[in-house]
Amino acid sequence: MKRGIAKLIATFFYSGLFPVAPGTAGTLAAIPLFYLISFTPIYLYLAITVLIILVSVWASGIAEEIFGKTDPGQVVADEVCGFLVTMILVPPTISNIFLGFLLFRLFDIAKPSPIRKFERLPGGWGIVMDDVLAGVYSCVTLHILGRWVFWT
Repeated sequence: MKRGIAKLIATFFYSGLFPVAPGTAGTLAAIPLFYLISFTPIYLYLAITVLIILVSVWASGIAEEIFGKTDPGQVVADEVCGFLVTMILVPPTISNIFLGFLLFRLFDIAKPSPIRKFERLPGGWGIVMDDVLAGVYSCVTLHILGRWVFWT
């Protein structure tokens, strides 16, 4: 039962089993979750995000055992965490969600320094924390772009 729940969470309701670009599929699957919690007070949004990060670390560590490899592509809970971090204090408009999605995927794929170093953390921590840091980079970039260009 524990392994089944961990797989459900780690693959974010099996969106990570999408045969092409599972990380992108997982990030897309995170959009409705973001939209749902974006209308909560910021302290609740942050609490939910931290809880999702911690649960994702747990589930991702177990998923490594299930899939028999380090940081398996099917695990996309890390993308969900990174996207939620990206969207902290971002108004939930279509253009903001689209830009946040693009920025997060860019930083997640490119992994500028020191993001890649976080992959070396053990177990689920290594799977999730590099995406959380990519989310921080994306969030800062999105806020700079938003304040100077989009959110007049």
